Amino acid sequence: MSQFSAYKGEYQGENAIWLKAGRYEAAILPEIGGNLIAFRDVENGYRFLHEPTLEEMPSFKERPIIHGIPVLFPPNRYEDGQFPWNGKTYQFPINEEKTGNHLHGFVANTPWSVESFGQTEAESFVTVAVNVDERHEVYTYLPHKFTIRLRYALSADGLSQQVFIRNNGEDAMPCLLAFHTAVNAPFVSNGDAKDYRVKLTIGKRWELNERMLPTGNYLPLASEEEQLRGEGVYPFYAAMDNHYTAVAQNGRNRMELTDTKHGVTLVYDVGTSYKQWMIWNNFATEGFFCPEPQINLVNAPKAGQPAEEVGLFSLEPGEIWEETGRFYVK
Repeated sequence: MSQFSAYKGEYQGENAIWLKAGRYEAAILPEIGGNLIAFRDVENGYRFLHEPTLEEMPSFKERPIIHGIPVLFPPNRYEDGQFPWNGKTYQFPINEEKTGNHLHGFVANTPWSVESFGQTEAESFVTVAVNVDERHEVYTYLPHKFTIRLRYALSADGLSQQVFIRNNGEDAMPCLLAFHTAVNAPFVSNGDAKDYRVKLTIGKRWELNERMLPTGNYLPLASEEEQLRGEGVYPFYAAMDNHYTAVAQNGRNRMELTDTKHGVTLVYDVGTSYKQWMIWNNFATEGFFCPEPQINLVNAPKAGQPAEEVGLFSLEPGEIWEETGRFYVK
């Protein structure tokens, strides 16, 4: 019997595609934003992603942001819901009342279609996609024709993630994306969060105003933030909802989360196309936190800075952007 398999199943009562590869298993929820909701090492009892309990499923489906790997497109906050683009201003709904901003885009809870799933001698895999045109509800707010495709594959080397975006329309479109990845700390069964240290390839910290929008200035890094990009720091040392530039180290843009007691490190290598990081730790509550690789600066269309510096990527008609990331254990 092959150690690799991919099959239709359920996750907490929802339709899922399950992947298995040796000691690893993973599950994706196509109908809830293409969310990769589980990544586990079943032999060692590790659960790497923050999964919803059965009781949490209604709230998760209402706002599927803090579990698994939600897809944000376009990501994070936009002032007054306004998105200036090519001489026009798109108006997004205000869905964060306390700031008066739009938050997290339109595809995290829209249904995605399953294009294929299966297994080879080396991996199990699934491909899901969302195709937006004038008949799709997302087109109301983001009037472009495009495809976002995700391919997840599970092998002895962990979980790989390939994201693909193609402009199917006749004019340039914004290509702004992030993953609100929710990582468990502890991920070891009966582990203690105080044994955990996180490293992140951050550069400078953006100053945010009272509406959580960048001012254009940087803040000096605290000693714990220096540890964050150095030897590692306890993930819940203080409440974090912080925005940083991404600066690759040794050619890679990544998070490393180490259980110092058990000597296990989870690596989340996201690729160097992501020019920014957000990190949010649920008000310093032990259990999980979100290292979020992000193409663009928050509120990038209104940043008033060069597009390349703030990750304000665009795709011309027919153009494709893609990036590959990976979770693995060392």
